[in-house]
Amino acid sequence: MEARLVLEDGSLFRGFSRGARGEMWGEVVFNTSMTGYQEILTDPSYCGQILTMTFPLIGNYGINNEDFESRRPFLRGFIAREFCTAPNNWRQVMNIGEYLKENNIIAMDGIDTRALTRHLREKGTMRGIITTEDTPAQTLLEKVRKTPTISEVVFTPEVTIDKPYTWENGGLHIVIIDLGLKLSIARSFHNAGCRVTVVPADFSAGRIMALKPSGVVLSNGPGDPENVPGAIRTAGELAGKIPMMGICLGHQIIALALGAKTYKLKFGHRGANHPVKDLLQDKVYISSQNHGFAVDENSLPAGLQVTQRNLNDGTVEGLTEKTKKIITVQYHPEACSGPRDSGYLFQRFLEEIEA
Repeated sequence: MEARLVLEDGSLFRGFSRGARGEMWGEVVFNTSMTGYQEILTDPSYCGQILTMTFPLIGNYGINNEDFESRRPFLRGFIAREFCTAPNNWRQVMNIGEYLKENNIIAMDGIDTRALTRHLREKGTMRGIITTEDTPAQTLLEKVRKTPTISEVVFTPEVTIDKPYTWENGGLHIVIIDLGLKLSIARSFHNAGCRVTVVPADFSAGRIMALKPSGVVLSNGPGDPENVPGAIRTAGELAGKIPMMGICLGHQIIALALGAKTYKLKFGHRGANHPVKDLLQDKVYISSQNHGFAVDENSLPAGLQVTQRNLNDGTVEGLTEKTKKIITVQYHPEACSGPRDSGYLFQRFLEEIEA
């Protein structure tokens, strides 16, 4: 069965349907990772997006029961040059096409993903519609131009949890605000000996402090950080009262809470091969990233210091506010299928708590 992708500038890409049938709109983005497609598929930060993988073969080790990052995939569509229909791995329970159909995700392959990626790099990410229906291309173009931009939709309520849960342990008590949490973040703290409590995105500062945490973490998540005013307010109220760490969207929200500004990147950073320099250690690490917004360095208030910088484009990748015991990082130190260079940041935060 044929599948098509129509972009808001009129570009049309044809391929083969490999997932669910239907039609869905979203922001079309690309990821340069070679592995980790199961973790990528279930990263809630892709909510509202149609994701293109630049690596030509996706699905060669199937889908297993252990490597999920959330309860289900939240992305709007999935595109690859080729999906593997006969994977070979001792942990696999199904192939990627079966998983996409089971979770009602529209997918396509058989297209020139290099051409699509180059187009997005040159023009920037844009809205698109992925479809298996026989809707005329002009009708699809009219539809996609009427869809909202990524900054016009609030995605947090879709990805956050309904009620708190706890992973018991005997160490420091870390409360994580779920803005679209990757489970590897909670797992990283739990593996470090911490008791971890995950709370919904709308939890107030008062309710969080009533849990008597040792530290608070604002998680990753989808969309424009300015669209989560409740979390910004909560972060502002907690700042200076309790040590805080922000990861990805959490990094941006803490920056906004302290008076900085954010802006949208042309095509974002998504992949497992982005070089970042830790300015405190004068060392370079390879990082796993997934974000379309960044903190404006020129807007940083007094006391908020840049600690990490992207070596591809110079954007802010980490911040600290020493007097308030705040650490933030734009990328994903919890990555388990990609580079693990930055796992030390969890220990740095725990040391900050105990200092």
